[in-house]
Amino acid sequence: MAAQVEGDVLAFRFSDPARALRAVRLQQDVRLPGDRLDFVRHAGEWVLTVPRPDVDRMEYALELRHADGRSEWVTDPDNPHRVRGAFGDKSVLLMPGYVPPAWTGARPPRGPRRALRLASRGLPQEVPAVLWSSVGLADDVEAPLLVVHDGPEYDDLADLTLFLDAMVSSGRLPALRAALLAPVDRNETYSASATYGRALALGLVPALRRDAPTTVVLGMGASLGGLAMLQAQRAHPGVFAGLYLQSSSFFHRVLDEQESGFARFTRITSFVDAVLRAGPAEDPVPVVMSCGLIEENVENNRLMTRALQAQGYDTRLVENRDVHTYTGWRDTLDPHLVDLVRRVLEGPAEAGR
Repeated sequence: MAAQVEGDVLAFRFSDPARALRAVRLQQDVRLPGDRLDFVRHAGEWVLTVPRPDVDRMEYALELRHADGRSEWVTDPDNPHRVRGAFGDKSVLLMPGYVPPAWTGARPPRGPRRALRLASRGLPQEVPAVLWSSVGLADDVEAPLLVVHDGPEYDDLADLTLFLDAMVSSGRLPALRAALLAPVDRNETYSASATYGRALALGLVPALRRDAPTTVVLGMGASLGGLAMLQAQRAHPGVFAGLYLQSSSFFHRVLDEQESGFARFTRITSFVDAVLRAGPAEDPVPVVMSCGLIEENVENNRLMTRALQAQGYDTRLVENRDVHTYTGWRDTLDPHLVDLVRRVLEGPAEAGR
């Protein structure tokens, strides 16, 4: 029997008629208490009941501990709902009322793409990238450019270019391009690195603009990728006309002690502290941030939202009922990324860029 939602609780079952397992444990990221995740053997199966978390969908895996001491993570064999993620497949339990965005079922004409390799002084190696263009956009026509950290993964796991194709096809977005940047030494370059921020703003973006005629540039990223976009925009005014940042890793010494083991924790918290203490911004561009309602980053995103607003940024925080997942990030693209692009193109910032 598949996992089920039963009122205010979630019920899980795992069949083990041969009693081959010593234990079964639920692996999840929706902040369920750690002492509530071990299944209990009941006849020929393992069962678990946990409180229903405050999310619309829950990704999970099962940790099986075998009699010989082996441990493995598996998807739920009785649950047909699966999702691919950065760390492998997971099962998904959908809560009553959850509906994926309508655009995920669209079949618009797909825009062309081509592979690039971008170089910049200060980076030890080239950055692989894919340049996507909307259908019918000629190579010599100027258009907005969306620069995306972790771009190939965003496209693979959150259907980013399908979204853009659907929005352009429906007339909700104008013709545009997206540069999907692959990470290079992600934990180093995306962790508020001044070296990478300079390379992005003064090397990679100008290279993209030389390759594709561009009106305005917007930056996009999630987790560390969102942090890196804000660092580059702050350090290099005039490069980015707007930012779309999802579940960004704005680590704070008080709020995020659990992240203190990360090698670049001090560099990140120093950058975040500097932003929080800063006065009016030199280049306060429109910003949309999204974050899961119960994920660990939500408090530092709330804090950053207030700080940027006080410094003159038109900043809007969207809190969705998911956590740190590509599907959760996908589910906020409509209408919030559309609205950001429109604000950038229709607002006063366009005239000076």
